[in-house]
Amino acid sequence: MSLNDHGWGNQPGGGKRGGGNQGPPDLEELWRDFNRRLSGLLGNKGGGNSGGGDSGNRMPSISPKQFGGGIGIILMLVAAIWLASGFYIVDASQRGVVLQFGRYNETTEPGLRWRLPWPIQSNEIVNLTGVRTVEVGYRGTDKNKVPKEALMLTDDENIVSVLFAVQYLLKDPKDYLFNNRNPDDAVMQAAETAIREVVGKNKMNFVLYEGRDQIAANTQKLIQDILDRYKTGIQIRSVNMQGTQPPEQVQAAFDDAVKAGQDRERQKNEGQAYANDVIPRARGAASRLKEESEGYRQRIIVTAEGDASRFKQILTEYSKAPEVTRSRMYLETVEQVYANTSKVMLDAKGSGNLLYLPLDKLMQVTAAAPQSAEAAVIDTPPQLERSTAGDVRSRSGSLGSRERGER
Repeated sequence: MSLNDHGWGNQPGGGKRGGGNQGPPDLEELWRDFNRRLSGLLGNKGGGNSGGGDSGNRMPSISPKQFGGGIGIILMLVAAIWLASGFYIVDASQRGVVLQFGRYNETTEPGLRWRLPWPIQSNEIVNLTGVRTVEVGYRGTDKNKVPKEALMLTDDENIVSVLFAVQYLLKDPKDYLFNNRNPDDAVMQAAETAIREVVGKNKMNFVLYEGRDQIAANTQKLIQDILDRYKTGIQIRSVNMQGTQPPEQVQAAFDDAVKAGQDRERQKNEGQAYANDVIPRARGAASRLKEESEGYRQRIIVTAEGDASRFKQILTEYSKAPEVTRSRMYLETVEQVYANTSKVMLDAKGSGNLLYLPLDKLMQVTAAAPQSAEAAVIDTPPQLERSTAGDVRSRSGSLGSRERGER
């Protein structure tokens, strides 16, 4: 139907279209006619303008058939729009939750979905793969702390400041939407409760230094247990420790204590290193002395046994020839004594009354004897060299005979 056709199955001149065969009405024209008739009813109750006005300005009477057909079309359009409002799209990372009169009905998978329009049914779109974060003890950065959340007590009654963030996903849209009023707040409260319990069971040094990873793992497990107990439909992904330190008010004193502890450990390590150096050497020296003493003992025993054996042999020979044995022992003893001493020859028969003893030479020889294995030769004065070998032999022979006679 053309937009210029102002009649409902009628020609502009008032005649019928092809043998009274009516086509579908033009909605724009229908609405325009409806407005004109409504204006006529409100502005001219007589049904038209008086006088010989233009025939186009006369308000025609409303036909019930025409009015009923327009309302039906409008209702059909409204119904189509109402039914079309039930379509919704669920992305691959999302799940749709359909509510019927406000109560859970079903969970829909990704794709183009349709439900009964409102107010019969409604839908909620829940993102399952988006990582959500809850910060405990700070907001945004480490400098923006929240002392009420960060300060907590350790097992040894020390106060520490713990900053951490909890990342979590949604694993059950139904539980997330219907079992808790504010599930994100539940994560916050569960995280604070869990970290206080874990920190309260450990010492301060463990919390501040070597136990951060273990504390994060224990806190994550405890948070998950709490959320599962309340059926929140939340899966904890990770617990990230941002910082553990003593309160700012005692930071200086704590640094001094830490420095003192480090100095103590350093000195202990130095002492242990010194002990590791001295003790092995002392043990080696003790072992060496023990071996030397054992060798000395064996040498003394062997020497004593040799002396005893030699004495037995001499005793046997002495019993056979006592005089010869005594002479031989005497000569051997004198030989041993004179071999290690300095000797000075004196001429008793000389004409000089003054005897000269070379004490300086004797002292030099005595001082040099331990340093040299060779015998030192002492220079004697000229008057001492005048003694002859015969005098020495005769003198030594007389001395020997005199001593043998005395024995």
